[in-house]
Amino acid sequence: MLDSGKNSKKNKMKKNILKFWSIIFIFTIWAIFSSPYFFQNRVPFPSKYQVTFFAPWSHYQEFAGPVKNNAMPDIITQIYPWKHVTIESLKNGQLPYWNPYNFAGNPHIANFQSAVFSPFNLLFFILPFIDAWSLNILLQPLLAALFTYLYMREVRVSKVGALISSTAFMFCGFMTTWMAYGTLSMAIAFLPLVLFAIEKSFGKKNVWFLVLLSISLAISFFSGHVQTSLYLAIVSAFYLVFKYIESRDIKKSLIVAVFFALGIGISLIQVVPTLALYNESVRSTIIAKGGEIPLNYLVTVFAPDFYGNPVTRNDWIGSYAEWASFIGIAPLLLAFFAFFAKKKSYTYFFAIVGVLALLFSSDTPLRQLLSMSNIPVLATSIPSRMIVIFSICFAILSGFGFDSLQQLIKDKSRKQILAVFGVLGLLLFIVWALLLILHILPADKASLAKKNLILPTLIFFVSGFVVFASSFFKNKRIIFAAGIVLLILTAFDSLRFATKWIPFDQRSLVYPDAAVIKEIKKTIGNGRVFGNLGTEVTSYYGIQSIEGYDPLYIGRYGDFAHSSFAGNFEEAERSVAQLSDRSKYNERVLDLLGVSIIFHPKADTFTTWAFPVWDDKEKYIKFYEDDKFELYKNTTALSRAKLFYSYEVITGKKNIVKKFYSDSFDFRDTLILEEEPDISEVLEQNAKGSAEISSYSPNKVIVVVKTDKPALLFLSDNYYPNWKAKVNGKETKIYRADYTFRAIVVPSGESKVEFYYKGLF
Repeated sequence: MLDSGKNSKKNKMKKNILKFWSIIFIFTIWAIFSSPYFFQNRVPFPSKYQVTFFAPWSHYQEFAGPVKNNAMPDIITQIYPWKHVTIESLKNGQLPYWNPYNFAGNPHIANFQSAVFSPFNLLFFILPFIDAWSLNILLQPLLAALFTYLYMREVRVSKVGALISSTAFMFCGFMTTWMAYGTLSMAIAFLPLVLFAIEKSFGKKNVWFLVLLSISLAISFFSGHVQTSLYLAIVSAFYLVFKYIESRDIKKSLIVAVFFALGIGISLIQVVPTLALYNESVRSTIIAKGGEIPLNYLVTVFAPDFYGNPVTRNDWIGSYAEWASFIGIAPLLLAFFAFFAKKKSYTYFFAIVGVLALLFSSDTPLRQLLSMSNIPVLATSIPSRMIVIFSICFAILSGFGFDSLQQLIKDKSRKQILAVFGVLGLLLFIVWALLLILHILPADKASLAKKNLILPTLIFFVSGFVVFASSFFKNKRIIFAAGIVLLILTAFDSLRFATKWIPFDQRSLVYPDAAVIKEIKKTIGNGRVFGNLGTEVTSYYGIQSIEGYDPLYIGRYGDFAHSSFAGNFEEAERSVAQLSDRSKYNERVLDLLGVSIIFHPKADTFTTWAFPVWDDKEKYIKFYEDDKFELYKNTTALSRAKLFYSYEVITGKKNIVKKFYSDSFDFRDTLILEEEPDISEVLEQNAKGSAEISSYSPNKVIVVVKTDKPALLFLSDNYYPNWKAKVNGKETKIYRADYTFRAIVVPSGESKVEFYYKGLF
């Protein structure tokens, strides 16, 4: 009886393994990739890069060491700190509308990449921050694979074919090179789930699939990258039209369209604030120039390191991450077999969409036409990222192609098989000929290219041998085994590519303690810091700063900062607002914005690139020193909130900037406004008063004012339309002051002033 029971359990286990082997395969591939996190206590975050290249950690010798991948600075300077701002605010029961730690204040929810509404933020309420971050990163390829598998099975692709598609997509070039960010790859991972939901909605009368469609669309837009989610929405809309043409069922099509629109509608809680910020930012006026993938670079579709790799420090052309088009030699080969498939309508749809995406992302006339269109996001963002649509389309085609190839093998249609292998073989031959015979690359670069072309060529020949060998047998097991070999080749190629790129670094090096940061936090109060400290410090540790790096920031502030170099009007830079350490008017900006602490690395003393704190020992007083750093108090900095009894009304951007930076203008006593303030009596310059910030949080600032005459209360935080103000509980108008900051009218006597951010809720 015992033996019988054991055999029964074994048989049941075998049945379950046979039934779910494809899902087990996906999890196995994912587990191999994720093993450094689960088994070696390492995290998918470039912590070694952080402590080696970013102050203050980079000044400490104990952190020095080899860095695996130094091509992902934005994770350190933007994405990870912003996530910290988001989670800390949510844990405090507030929606993070505003980030006061960069640019003298900047919208946070409206910064799409903050991903405030992502459901994956729940992980941060359950796990330590770095573990929640790690799982958020690692879930992206897993979800991409599972969703692709669901879709492929729904359109009746075999398990092996579906797995090839899933593996090709989960570790394609775009998914891999952007995975560590936790935004772009997550946003596009939901595309196959959206397609699955649309497919199901046309096949069955089940409202839950319609709900799934809406939720999937919304989650993509909540994942943190508007450009990628917009691509997803466009492809999904085309797919909906395709399904209508295929089914001719207008009723179902309209119902699906309604739920599609509902998903877009839900995402508006993220999109609307972003559009508002977009219109206030420099991005609304700058059309992206360049960034297209050169046609010769498309060899990296199957040989990703043909032009080198940042990981091995031998890349020498273009942008590896931005131009990543890799899907692997086997999936690319199989995609061509899709044209022999029975369901040719699907083949044509994904082939057309994929090729169009390739043309729009590459250096072609179509891309130039898109640039000339001035369409927001599509024309103002880096075009090469559209390559992800090519990747997923051809990954899907590889699944259809595999099933078609199996049928060709069964039918012994060797001419068709030879034709497809001949096309790709010819392409490989041309590439080799260009390298070996025509010598199109310099000798050292050619050597690198040849080395990195060997593996794709070997995979091609192994694939060809397996396919042709199996075509001589009728045995189903041999044909199935050939499919498994192709699957393993795909998995090997994809895993090799992904594991080479993604860093799994020491957990202990993620934002390690630094005494100088603790001192800044302890002494800064409501002041601000200036020095060689980026958002990787200021946003993460909640230290207010006047500089910043963000694709969306208030354009007026960029003008103001950029113009300080010589006092002439200069338009904002694309993504950065910085003061030059040696600009003519930087001290004026520091004083106006209440910069009370100057951060100074000792190694920079008397250098030409550092802010010269040593030039004026009365103005800058040292109050902290350790082996590596000094902190100086700026004794002439204005209070963050200050009363003014004199103003000038000036209109026109250039006129305001010219006046503010003129040597004769007394910025300490006079404000520049752009319209007459609503003041019942003339301001008196000999009046007296005080303004003290009693409470400062990201979404609300409370100032206690005492003045013997009416005055203008100036707050050196950026002006933005969503900020409102009350004086003693009564709404009052906020005026734009000194080009990009805030001022309100306050009456004589004692007043409580409340600045508050009015969001969507």
